[in-house]
Amino acid sequence: MVKSAYIHIPFCKNICNYCSFCKFFYNEEMASRYLDSLLQEVKSKYKGELLDTIYVGGGTPSDLSIDNLNKLFKIIDIFKLEKDYEFTFECNFDISNEKLKLLKEHGVNRLSFGIEPINKEYYSDINRYNSKKNIINKIKYAREIGFDNINGDLMYGFHNENTDILKNDLDFILNLNLEHISTYSLMIEEHTKLYLNDYKNVDEELDNKMYYMIHDYLINNNYSHYEVSNYAKDGYYSRHNNKYWMNEEYYGFGISASGYISNIRYTNTRSITNYINGEYVYENEEIDIDSKISYEIILGLRLKDGINLDKFYNKYNKKIEDIYDVSDLFDNKYLVKENNKLYIPYDKWYVMNSILIRFVR
Repeated sequence: MVKSAYIHIPFCKNICNYCSFCKFFYNEEMASRYLDSLLQEVKSKYKGELLDTIYVGGGTPSDLSIDNLNKLFKIIDIFKLEKDYEFTFECNFDISNEKLKLLKEHGVNRLSFGIEPINKEYYSDINRYNSKKNIINKIKYAREIGFDNINGDLMYGFHNENTDILKNDLDFILNLNLEHISTYSLMIEEHTKLYLNDYKNVDEELDNKMYYMIHDYLINNNYSHYEVSNYAKDGYYSRHNNKYWMNEEYYGFGISASGYISNIRYTNTRSITNYINGEYVYENEEIDIDSKISYEIILGLRLKDGINLDKFYNKYNKKIEDIYDVSDLFDNKYLVKENNKLYIPYDKWYVMNSILIRFVR
């Protein structure tokens, strides 16, 4: 049963130099036409299920004009929602107070802000500009109008960054008293400005040190490191993202969005021309039982609590060790079985990808 929907808004008024997501410079008319097509996609796919999470990402959804935001919310009004739903909306800190009020009025109850680095030295590197004062004031205003579930994204690993600079960023973020913090090491992706400029981030040894520095700092300040890149206070795990990690079904609407419905994983086109012309899906992947098991393990092992082995056996009538020969991972403590759960211990999280690849089928 589908219980979640992701909606992609690909427009930005400013293009960050590190971003590899599907995005376009904001154009009011193009955005309006895009939303017209989004409406048709939702009408054609949504089957009336009662949803408990919605996530609007991008791009920069908060860059939509007031008129186009209202248009977006009319589309979202089509969805039927559980009483205790989670509705996340991604924002930049240049969002106006008027827009924040509009989000609140239309049922958004979780904000996700792109803080990225705090140190101004890196702003020109990534073509993203901010100020501590603006960040503080915007979070304060969001609290004043009733938002009590706010995430902040922190990016680290920039050229010549060191642990002292990262410590200052962490001190600042901790003082914001956010409910949720997502952390990402800077990745130099192909076709981005950083890649074309041959930008050099920190070496792997320092990146590893920074990863565990963040871990120690945040868990010592009452955040749970519940997923490889995510921290939360008690009761504030991302319910929407948890759907992905638990291998549950979800809708994906909008250009480049992915979804998983009835054993089909689909990815929408990255061509805005095709999308506006109603050619939504680019690729379908039919998930057989072997692939489903592989996804279940790879996604579940990203979580601190890992995989519940009873639930796994009840679902597939198989034990993981009967499917995969990973005895060496147990011997070397890359995998731990404890209290009927299978998980990767914290000290191996930095090399998680080399562990998960063993479960690709």
